[in-house]
Amino acid sequence: MPLKTFDEYVALAEQAHGHICAGQILGLRMAIYGLKLLELDDPLGRHRKRLVTFIEIDRCATDAIPVVTGCRLGKRALKFRDFGKVAATFCDVQADRAVRLVAREDSKQRAREMFPEIDGTNAQQMRAYREMPDAALFAAEWVRVKLGPEEFPGYKSPRVVCAQCGEGISFKREVVRDGRALCKACAGERYYEPL
Repeated sequence: MPLKTFDEYVALAEQAHGHICAGQILGLRMAIYGLKLLELDDPLGRHRKRLVTFIEIDRCATDAIPVVTGCRLGKRALKFRDFGKVAATFCDVQADRAVRLVAREDSKQRAREMFPEIDGTNAQQMRAYREMPDAALFAAEWVRVKLGPEEFPGYKSPRVVCAQCGEGISFKREVVRDGRALCKACAGERYYEPL
């Protein structure tokens, strides 16, 4: 399935996110630009297994990116790295190349300047982000992303059992200490505190 029209993506993003907002428009534009730079015009069809996307923030733009790319966490093609940045890296794993896009900080100010007659920053940004050139919205940087085989969709490996808590660990996520396999939580990387 080749790329859709922008308005078709807007409708899909609204459905996926629950509403449409400036962040959704920005995420759609970011994903379309990333695919354009990688020259991948069929992310849900013939290029389906070539694309892995890293996202760096858990905000509105992040919900829009999979609408365009087809990358999903459950398919192991969408990776989340919480850097707190409106940024994403689009990786063509077949061609071994990647481009990182980050939203330009001055885009909000440009939106105000472009549409001062529109009330509300979200409305200004939604309109401006549809019309601004890619280079005015995003800084692009070609990067290298080293992905081990365990990062790819379809990877199979034996499950390891944590020597401390007994929980199963998949995809080589264990930490080996003193010859013992530990899950990341037992190795001290816990995001929760047991009661």
